[in-house]
Amino acid sequence: MDLPTAQITDLVIRQIDALASIAAQEGIRLQHVKPHGALYNVAVRDRRVSDAIARGVVSVDRSLILLGLPESELVAAGQAVGLPTAGEAFADRAYRPDGTLVPRTEPGAVIEEPEEVLARIVSLAERPGVDTICVHGDTPGAAELASKIRAALEAAHFEVKSLSSPGLDERAP
Repeated sequence: MDLPTAQITDLVIRQIDALASIAAQEGIRLQHVKPHGALYNVAVRDRRVSDAIARGVVSVDRSLILLGLPESELVAAGQAVGLPTAGEAFADRAYRPDGTLVPRTEPGAVIEEPEEVLARIVSLAERPGVDTICVHGDTPGAAELASKIRAALEAAHFEVKSLSSPGLDERAP
């Protein structure tokens, strides 16, 4: 959908407010915001959309970490409004040569073989600007895969820690 920027900002605000309210009822505080699906993929390249998202996030809580592909318009928009940002890599998704994700509508977009995911995880983590690794919950065996990814990263001397930890982008050699 091609929405006006004010409407995108409003939708982001309403969604964050709703989720924050639910989280607060459970004694939890939101830590980060990650646009989902098509909105995320559009925001990677479209500064108008990414600016609208960043304005929505910063108007709710400027301490929320905005996640996006490294060097994307989404990360740049978050930085421009003073939000903390984190570049993410997708363990279980295929990439195009330009660094964007292969759309799920194309064959091979989702990597379902754990061995293939683990074979590339260290090189993904070594990419410039990668602060966090995403494993989709609908990937078969996601919880077990996440544990194996952590073990592989630790074996490669990465310090695995929370996004909210100080020195987020400090990586071990």
